[in-house]
Amino acid sequence: ALDYLTQSTRESLGAAPRAIDAAGKAVVVIGGGDTGTDCIATALRQGCRRLVNLELLPEPPRDRPADAPWPLWPRVLRSDYGHEEAASVFGRDPRAYALRTTRLVGDGAGHVVAVETVGVAWHGGRIEDVAGSERRWDADLVLVAAGYLGPETALPLALGAALGPRGAVETAADHASAADAVYPAGDCRRGPSLVVWAIREGRDAAAAIHAALAA
Repeated sequence: ALDYLTQSTRESLGAAPRAIDAAGKAVVVIGGGDTGTDCIATALRQGCRRLVNLELLPEPPRDRPADAPWPLWPRVLRSDYGHEEAASVFGRDPRAYALRTTRLVGDGAGHVVAVETVGVAWHGGRIEDVAGSERRWDADLVLVAAGYLGPETALPLALGAALGPRGAVETAADHASAADAVYPAGDCRRGPSLVVWAIREGRDAAAAIHAALAA
């Protein structure tokens, strides 16, 4: 997904034509987060002929659940701009829920032709495959917008930083880590999040570094 979105943005700014093109293709986007939404919208604007967005999680309820009263943030069904654009173009929401991708099918010449999935049932934090729910989705282009679990660990550990249980670098409130003069920020500190948080954290980390140098 990142390769696809980066080259699409560069092309819009006048760089060389895109190497990955969704025009006229059946597109499968794996992953239901913000990156997946950007892939959906970009593929639509490039003129894809079909589009589906595979989501591992079950479809959220449309109303606030009883176990998430205000002021808790409710996990309810929301449509982002990419979903709305897809519904406008194809007449339906592109998302398919509770599906685990099991295999990418090729044509023997290096080209993808299909994605195979199985339905899943959620039991607390565990998932189980649903027998007989296997399905094959035709695909000319597969965009993977899933899988980020945290920063690569080699550099933080080599510098002497400590990692938390989810793989992010542990820091104090001022971004200082266990490693001398290392101030992590953004996804490597807080886990997968939005670019606006990365910008904010970069500024906060810079302010903390300035304060430390000026002390």
